[in-house]
Amino acid sequence: MYGGSSGGDRYNDSSSRRDYGGGGYSDGYGGSRGGGYGYGGGGGGGYGGGGGGGYGGGGGGGGYRGGSSGRGGGFGGGSGGDLGSNLDTHIQWDLSKLPVFEKNFYYEHPDVTKRSDEQYESWKREHQIIVTGKGVPKCVLSFEEASFPEYVLEEVVRLGFDKPTAIQCQGWPMALSGRDMVGISATGSGKTLAFLLPAIVHINAQPYLQPGDGPIVLIIAPTRELAVQIQAECNKFGASSKIKNTCVYGGVPKGGQIADLRRGVEICICTPGRMIDMLSMGKTNLRRVTYLVLDEADRMLDMGFEPQLRKIVSQIRPDRQTLMWSATWPKEIVSLANDFLTDFIQVTVGSLELTANKKIKQIVEVMDDHQKYSVLQDHLRDIYEGGRIIIFCETKRGADELSRNLRDTRYICKAIHGNKSQEERDYVLREFKEGKTQILVATDVASRGLDIKDIRYVVNFDMPKNIEDYIHRIGRTARAGSKGTSISFFTASNNGRLAGPLVKIMEEAGQEVPRELRDLVGRGGGGGGGRGRSGYGGGGGRGRW
Repeated sequence: MYGGSSGGDRYNDSSSRRDYGGGGYSDGYGGSRGGGYGYGGGGGGGYGGGGGGGYGGGGGGGGYRGGSSGRGGGFGGGSGGDLGSNLDTHIQWDLSKLPVFEKNFYYEHPDVTKRSDEQYESWKREHQIIVTGKGVPKCVLSFEEASFPEYVLEEVVRLGFDKPTAIQCQGWPMALSGRDMVGISATGSGKTLAFLLPAIVHINAQPYLQPGDGPIVLIIAPTRELAVQIQAECNKFGASSKIKNTCVYGGVPKGGQIADLRRGVEICICTPGRMIDMLSMGKTNLRRVTYLVLDEADRMLDMGFEPQLRKIVSQIRPDRQTLMWSATWPKEIVSLANDFLTDFIQVTVGSLELTANKKIKQIVEVMDDHQKYSVLQDHLRDIYEGGRIIIFCETKRGADELSRNLRDTRYICKAIHGNKSQEERDYVLREFKEGKTQILVATDVASRGLDIKDIRYVVNFDMPKNIEDYIHRIGRTARAGSKGTSISFFTASNNGRLAGPLVKIMEEAGQEVPRELRDLVGRGGGGGGGRGRSGYGGGGGRGRW
């Protein structure tokens, strides 16, 4: 389903508009004679005025004069080459000619003000919160203390939320204050609402969309699954403000997504490749974006999306508010944050060392490859009735084969991986979420970003290539404070180099380490730990890091 936030229209319906502190654009949108975006006035009607009429075209003066273009029409002229090659990535921004916008909506609640520094520090220690940067606002301890307007609080109450998570307690004041921020937090910690609720407040303080406007809030995610999940939250919380959204990702036809963008949406959730596609085709623009979210930024770099991210961000005014979320904090993410964010503040939940959730019971069994299927059958006899199960395989073929074999032995089971169509993947996930399928067999396409409640067991039928993916896989269970169990089949021939990092992770989480696994430490050859927050295991991991 494309778009799909609440019905209604926010263009001219004043009843949906929330008066929340200004927004104050100076000269209004659509001001040029030609009826286009017309920041700088002038006769051409396009963004930047002038005679070119295109995005960044011609000789007019506007705030967004991309130097390359003229007659190519569209985005920066030119054509052909790599995807996005026609985008002007060297825009000369003149902030004095851009409409001003409001991004600081935070006022400190009296109860927060009364709280002593000692109480604040004690709370941070208790919840393993580390903040860095100048002028970081104090945490809040309730929804009311976050200074959200009434229409946001009403949605929170209606949806039955009890109290905010630790990352929300600290993240909301940071985001509402208009500062650029980095959040380092594991999946399942409540980070989506940590950036989404401030985004809704931000939107309601800005001028309404005009025909031809792009989104105000852009949320970039690494996978289709995560993007769709974020959209589901947007649908819940944007309804009362008549905030429209769309989800722009590959693997499905573009038509519905293009139609949503043309109609106008305040929030666009996207994956990098499809957004570059839309920009290159001239189907949307990012001129109105003043609130940018990069979710699971480490995963996006790991998947090779850095060039696309840089192209997308180059199309957004530099005085925007940017929020970057990541599960890890390696040097590549630090570099990206320094490039994309200005004077940012940072909140970290837990240690910067890569750690496993202590509420997950980790079971590791050392065996030969040929033993894995029979051992899996033994475990399934014990755990099948106990709750939802995700089983991870290394290859798409392996996932299909294992799923087929389990169905042949009367288990209700389906597989999900990158070769499945988007329609198939949506169907499989829906069946699993609704409890119609008890076992989901997956490759790592499902190991990040999926927020499925009540997964009791994670089985690593094939171990991942690095310790970071191990952490993310087993993190599918024990979400939102619940408990869970991970069962991993470790083969010395394939996984020996992971032995050292795995022993360390298990020890730090207070888990019982089998003697057979300890005996393998040091035998696995050099490397293989992956990249991680602290680079366990040295060189040899996968990917570009």
